[in-house]
Amino acid sequence: MKDAKSFKIRKQLVMEAYKRVKANQGSAGVDNVSLLDFEQKLGDNLYKIWNRMSSGSYVPPPVKFVEIQKTGGGLRPLGIPTVADRVAQMVVVMTINPSIAPHFHEDSFAYQEKKSALDAIAKARERCQVFHWVVDLDIKGFFDNIDHELLIKAMQKHIQCAWSMMYIRRWLTVPYQLEDGTLVERTKGVPQGSVIGPILSNLFLHYAFDEWMKKEQSNISFERYADDIICHCVSLKQAEFVKRCIKKRLADCKLELSEAKTKIVYCKKNHREIEYDCVSFDFLGYTFKPRRAIDPHGEVFLNFAPAISKKARTKIWETIRKWNHHYWVQITLEEIAKQINPIIQGWINYYGKFHIKVLKQVLMRVNMKLVRWVRNKFKGFRKFKTQAVHRLGDIALTKPDLFAHWSWGVKPTASLRNRKKLAGDRIRRAV
Repeated sequence: MKDAKSFKIRKQLVMEAYKRVKANQGSAGVDNVSLLDFEQKLGDNLYKIWNRMSSGSYVPPPVKFVEIQKTGGGLRPLGIPTVADRVAQMVVVMTINPSIAPHFHEDSFAYQEKKSALDAIAKARERCQVFHWVVDLDIKGFFDNIDHELLIKAMQKHIQCAWSMMYIRRWLTVPYQLEDGTLVERTKGVPQGSVIGPILSNLFLHYAFDEWMKKEQSNISFERYADDIICHCVSLKQAEFVKRCIKKRLADCKLELSEAKTKIVYCKKNHREIEYDCVSFDFLGYTFKPRRAIDPHGEVFLNFAPAISKKARTKIWETIRKWNHHYWVQITLEEIAKQINPIIQGWINYYGKFHIKVLKQVLMRVNMKLVRWVRNKFKGFRKFKTQAVHRLGDIALTKPDLFAHWSWGVKPTASLRNRKKLAGDRIRRAV
């Protein structure tokens, strides 16, 4: 006789959820079970999740509380669920997403298929050319202060699956576990680091912000990526008015606008000269500010455009600095390329979409790291930096595609000679 289950959950759904969790990687939770450990008894572990979720007896364990350093200073709190709990959360995410995602606003770009942060940046750049003022919003401690009652009210509009609602309620109140084992009760917020958190926080702001803007401020364009929001206005007066209205709206939703970090920005361009102190803002790793540009006729003008931000540059440089050049001495340049090319290509794919000149300058430090490899690898170059640079340049001439950034920007149809010349020139400019 088959066991009667309270809820119909397909075993295949649990397996698909696991595959997504594995693809996202992540560290162990309070049980110290890593993804590798979890895989050792994969069948048994997935069966336990399915069995408990299907019977309604699944109770999530505490969330591991950690704090990580922010790029701009300060600490960001993260809640890390166990691997098994991440799989269970993904089962629910995959179940509820089809009934929620179609309702999101067209200018909400986070956690949605066929939309990305780069799409949000492109739309912001486009609108900054039309509207001369921006309200750059910052919600104080957004993820930690989401009101559970309001969130559940929003969920009930879209989620018909009873067992999904039941488990979400459990995840909302599961306690944090500190390093010493102390449990901390949670009565509000969604842990950053959870699998379920992104879709719930997005749904909360859909009603707290997007739908309200559509109804009350329909003439104001905006881009929102999770809690990163910018609004476009035609005048300073309108920007100040919109800021006041949004502040009140967020307060009604039990959220607080950070006065210190929220700012009104003038999108300064050539054709309008207004004296205003704040003429730049950061959005999704890019800094928007006045930049010199050249029109089709060769005339220089001032444009308001995005490029990789100072915080993002610093983070990249920190990553490059941590690359172990002592270990590199033991391996070949080809092996080094295999290790770091995926990272470099990731930077190029994201930060190389707008104003690529700035990113090219940032990636010069990769070349300097490789120059150090030459100096450490070959005794004859240890005291002669310039000669080491030229040696690396010679290597680039023979293998221009060895590192992702050496021939980046060259058309795929360009001749090998042109790719070699560009790669060699970029190395020599590293001196």
